[in-house]
Amino acid sequence: MTIHLEEECGLDLPFDYKKLLETVIRKALDYERFPFEAEVSVTLVDLDRMHQINREYRQIDRPTDVLSFPFIDYPAPGDFSEIEKTDDFFNPDSGEAVLGDIVLCIPRLISQAQDYGHSTRREFAFLIAHSMLHLMGYDHMTDAERIDMERRQSEMLDQLGIHR
Repeated sequence: MTIHLEEECGLDLPFDYKKLLETVIRKALDYERFPFEAEVSVTLVDLDRMHQINREYRQIDRPTDVLSFPFIDYPAPGDFSEIEKTDDFFNPDSGEAVLGDIVLCIPRLISQAQDYGHSTRREFAFLIAHSMLHLMGYDHMTDAERIDMERRQSEMLDQLGIHR
């Protein structure tokens, strides 16, 4: 597994975020039984940068907590059966499946942790688990999809011992 981490903002997180990032990404891949070695890019940004990315790519004129940019189109959420039919989804140097990009807004993460009454560690883990599900084809456009994603996120974090 390869994680490309870009830190575009100052970080003041009271936990080992690099280790937690790897732990949650690995848990998501295992939980979903992703059948290949994977590559994920993660960028940690401030409010201004997240606002800019949202305007440019999502036509949203405000910063959000996290954005996920999946590289692979799946026949259905968690259906990895088509990935090997093309080399386009694999890094030719490493052979790893390139899942996509996660952009995480650190100031929003910190404020949401306070708003929800839990730790920044828990909020960080939640947002990474949430994004990994997006990178594996899940979404929350309908109530059924949202409920399914929430269940999966909750189960992953519970299995890691990360609670609200």
